[in-house]
Parts: sequence; structure tokens; C-alpha cells
Amino acid sequence: MYTPPKFQTDRTDALAFADARGFGTVCAFDGRKPIASAVPFCLDYGNDGTPRVAFHVARHNPLVKLVDGASPWVMAVNGADAYVSADWYASPDQVPTWLYQAAHLTGTVRLLSDGELGPHLDALSTRFESWLAPKPIWTSAKMTTGRLEAMKKAIVGLVMTVDEVEGSSKLNQHKSDADHLAVMSALALRPEPAAFKISNAMRKLRPHLFAEETTQLTAMAEAEGFMG
Repeated sequence: MYTPPKFQTDRTDALAFADARGFGTVCAFDGRKPIASAVPFCLDYGNDGTPRVAFHVARHNPLVKLVDGASPWVMAVNGADAYVSADWYASPDQVPTWLYQAAHLTGTVRLLSDGELGPHLDALSTRFESWLAPKPIWTSAKMTTGRLEAMKKAIVGLVMTVDEVEGSSKLNQHKSDADHLAVMSALALRPEPAAFKISNAMRKLRPHLFAEETTQLTAMAEAEGFMG
């Protein structure tokens, strides 16, 4: 991943970003061309603190034949992204750009054993079902044994031992406060959910721009609480 120093995120933040996203594109090289698949994943840590990314693919996915426990694979994790018009800046002579957040995890991959596949699938569904609260969490126990086993035979579980972590968060960090605020405000008005997410991420980078607003909101909340 090429990332200018001003946009680089540290290892801890990049891993936290990947973990929160839980979805990426895994890529390996077959000797002739890259092979990639989009997959959900779970990230955890070994006893020695090494990050591990567990996922699965269809049994006939060509990635399965590339698992050798030695060759490096990449899991590319992309977050929200948004186009920025040059017209939005407060300063003149700007150019359009694209803001985004991403992380690349690199490491070797091995097959999950039959005994590991079931717990992996349960962990994966539990993790993403929790996003749907207060809906009760779906579990594989709701399936008949025969159907569950048939579905498990159609997939192959994989786990990456992460050796390298790279993170990029391009949020106009190199721009002035005036330009930062102008772009952030313009993105906040866009209808695309991703643009709003990028706007919020930009807002968190420079809380001093909103100190007065935060103070006013806090005062209003305290007043309402007193009157209540």
C-alpha cells in the first residue's frame, strides 16, 4: 500500500479499523495473475499477540489451491470514501480529490480444520448479528444438522497470520483549518451515507474547530436536565 506519511495510521488504529469493518478483499498470486475474493472476516489475536484473520470461501474458489502456509496474501479492507470537489475549498487553486480510509493486512494463510470451521462460522454470524440488535441473534442451532453439515462441506475455512499491517486515512489532514472545515461541511450535506461518514471522521480530527459548538450543546443539555 502506497501511503504518504501524512495519511499513515499506526498499527493499532489500522487493526481496529479492519476489525470494526469486518469485510475485505483477500488476494493471492497464482504465479500468473492475482486471484481475489470479497469476504467477511473475524479478527482475533494469538497467545503471543499476533493478529489473525479468519474467513471462508467456496470450496471451488481457486484461492483454495493457493493455500501453502508460506506465500504472502493480502486482505484489503476499505471503509467509507467520498469525492471532494475543488469548488468546496475555502482556498483558491485547489484540485478535486477522493477521501477514504483503508487498511491492508498481509500474511500467510492456512486451512482451518473441520473442528475449527464450526466455531469460526458461529463467531462470524454472532459478530454481525450483533449489529442488528435488538433483534435476537441468529445461530446455526436454528438449522437442521443435515442442512448445516451440507453447507459446511461447500466451503473451506482459512486463517491468515498477519505479519504486516498498513493503514491509510486520507482526510485532508494537510489542509488548513478553513479548507478542512469547508470540505467537512460540504460532505455533511451530501445524501450519500459514505460522505457523511467521511465528514464525521474529519470532524473528529480537529475538535478545536467545534469547541464553541460543543460548549453550547453541553450547556443546553445541562439546562434541559435542570428544567426537567
